[in-house]
Amino acid sequence: MLSLFLTHLEGYKKAAIKSPILIILEVVCELLLPLVMAEIVDVAIPSGDVGYIFAMGGLMLALALLAMACGVGSAKYATFASQGFGGNLRQCLFNKVQDFSFADIDRFSSASLITRMTNDVNAMTMMLSMGLRMLVRAPVMLFVALGVSLYLNARLAVILLVVIPLMALAIAVLMRVCTRLFDAMQKKIDGLNNVLQENLVAIRVVKAFVREDHERKKFNRASDELMEAGLTVGMRIIAIMPIMMLCLNGATLAVLYFGGRMVMGGDFELGDLNAFLSYIMQVLMSVMMVAMSLLQLSRSQACARRINEVLEAVPSVQDKEDTASLPAPKGRVEFKDVSFKYAASGTGDDVLSHISFAVEPGQFVAIVGGTGTGKSSLVNLIPRFYDVTGGSVLVDGVDVRDYPLEELRGRVGMVLQTNILFTGTIRENLLWGRPDATEEEVVQAARDAQAYDFIMSLPEGFDTQLAQALEKGESMVRIQRTPEHLGSVTVEISQSADGILRVALSAHSAETRGLLERHAGDLQGMLSSRGQEVQVDVQRQQESQQGQNQQHQNYDGHNGHAQDGQERRQQRREHTGPQDFMQQLRLGLIPGEE
Repeated sequence: MLSLFLTHLEGYKKAAIKSPILIILEVVCELLLPLVMAEIVDVAIPSGDVGYIFAMGGLMLALALLAMACGVGSAKYATFASQGFGGNLRQCLFNKVQDFSFADIDRFSSASLITRMTNDVNAMTMMLSMGLRMLVRAPVMLFVALGVSLYLNARLAVILLVVIPLMALAIAVLMRVCTRLFDAMQKKIDGLNNVLQENLVAIRVVKAFVREDHERKKFNRASDELMEAGLTVGMRIIAIMPIMMLCLNGATLAVLYFGGRMVMGGDFELGDLNAFLSYIMQVLMSVMMVAMSLLQLSRSQACARRINEVLEAVPSVQDKEDTASLPAPKGRVEFKDVSFKYAASGTGDDVLSHISFAVEPGQFVAIVGGTGTGKSSLVNLIPRFYDVTGGSVLVDGVDVRDYPLEELRGRVGMVLQTNILFTGTIRENLLWGRPDATEEEVVQAARDAQAYDFIMSLPEGFDTQLAQALEKGESMVRIQRTPEHLGSVTVEISQSADGILRVALSAHSAETRGLLERHAGDLQGMLSSRGQEVQVDVQRQQESQQGQNQQHQNYDGHNGHAQDGQERRQQRREHTGPQDFMQQLRLGLIPGEE
């Protein structure tokens, strides 16, 4: 945990140094106050020197004001340093996640990553703020006050040497128990976030199948588990206060009893006893502050372990250090005896087994299959969202693992199965593939994807803010169709060497489907003229069950190779009408769900 603090305070180290210095000055001023008070009680009051009393009172006031100023300054710099540390740590975590492959994100889960970048980082930020103040203030006050107490009366100070070890033992036991419980509580937060994320992402499905009651029960169960974990920790933490107060009051009682007898025997001054009591209180309060800080420290240790798991994770997909010279982009893709499983180090079954085929530049290839046969998994291997567990995927004759990731993904334009729109304008979303695209290219791509009329019907055309469109009451149906329309436009603008267009026809109207299907042939010719490979995924909701079964036979990711082209064409003729067969032959299908 200390390494996290040291390595992520860049830009805020001066503030982190100033805060402890100011808190030490505050402690010194506070520790001088009892000595000044003892001087007034033992010297000024017996002599009746009013002027001396006012002088000492003025000194006490000055010390109090200086202590207050140092305390405010320390709090300011501690807050500045801790919040800066939190910002640096969150940014570092976010940067690390950007390097993760799909497999790495699957391993941690998106809900857990969100918890680590928010809740866990906040706990670390609070710990640093507390540490720069309380964990500096308490030890300094403890040792200085203990030293002054020994100076005033060594025999009475023995009481502290008995009480403090008992308090430390109680703190150590609670820390040992609470560290494990805090770790379990953070995992419960992960679980709650996961349930909430699933519900929000799939809210339309939940409502369509009237599963609101089921989701409420599931969320209530996750919430109750988190509550129980919090109560388990809380019941241990609250035990610290009774223990501390018992030790504090017991020590005070012992000092009053033995110190009072010393005063009555003439061995100890009344002012010194009063000062000793003040130091006793400061010593024991310091121990209590340390106890509370260490309990927060136990939670921070659990959070630090979770954060370090992310920061120290080695991405499963990485660039090679020595990259050979790469050929010019042509668009040829080849699968050589490819096998793939999601748990690369596990014992699960292969999702894809011994797949071999080649796609030449400008060629359409039909890879079809039922739900769960590995179509999407196959496509995800081309841009290295996952790495193969057997065989190799080649782009332009070079294994994708030998490409720099930026170069590889720059050659592959792909509309993913779930299209996402980011905050901003439609134009900004379209330019993700190629930020330097001209206005003419953007407009033409929108026309080709049958999205131009839809975009121009929005309030400000390409410059429409998507959030504003919803706020102004634009049709929810039209806005929800936007990802499906714009995903294809983005890929076409990118002018990648390998085009993988996943046009989900079931998401469009019958008219739009017809326009997209007719345009696909023109798109093939346009991209082929650039020497590019084109794969277009046209998902048809209306396909018969018989056709789906035949698709499963044409490509089964669990059982082996794609069938011979002639045999596949014959089977498609037998199980589909002439029009559907010609359409599917012309457009092709690549991995996607029905």
